[in-house]
Amino acid sequence: MAYGLLLLRVFVGGAFIGHGTQKLFGWFGGYGPQGTGGFFSSVGFRNGVLMAVMAGLCEAGGGMLLLLGLATPLACLLLSVTMINAIAAVTFKRQFMLGSELELAYLVIAIAIAATGPGRISLDRAIGWDDNISGLWWGVPVAVAAALISLVTLMVFRTKPAPEAAATV
Repeated sequence: MAYGLLLLRVFVGGAFIGHGTQKLFGWFGGYGPQGTGGFFSSVGFRNGVLMAVMAGLCEAGGGMLLLLGLATPLACLLLSVTMINAIAAVTFKRQFMLGSELELAYLVIAIAIAATGPGRISLDRAIGWDDNISGLWWGVPVAVAAALISLVTLMVFRTKPAPEAAATV
């Protein structure tokens, strides 16, 4: 189990680091804060550049924490908030297989890791935190907090749904 959790954390954490650095620095074919900010504005977020930077920080920072297995519930919270916002603002469609399945998979992985813990091969274990910051009573609060933070983000920082999304509903 330890090696499976390590593989999952390294792959998913690395993927989020890549997505975050696309937004923050334009690395890996990304558009940087300005380009990504324009996209965020186009899907209805106020101050798209600020929201792009915030999303990039959550993805890169949360991904790095997850990859290392450090402060795992915080990492999972950051990634879950980002995925809920992405689903609600960009990919949600009327049917499951029409665009949100990858974001849903990442969301489920983040909450599952919050509930199971980072595993034996992690910095949380090395510093003695793993017994105190994992289990069902971490997974549930991460899911609830991510939903509440995302709700506030979507209600306060978003002015309208994306024109394309409104047209397809």
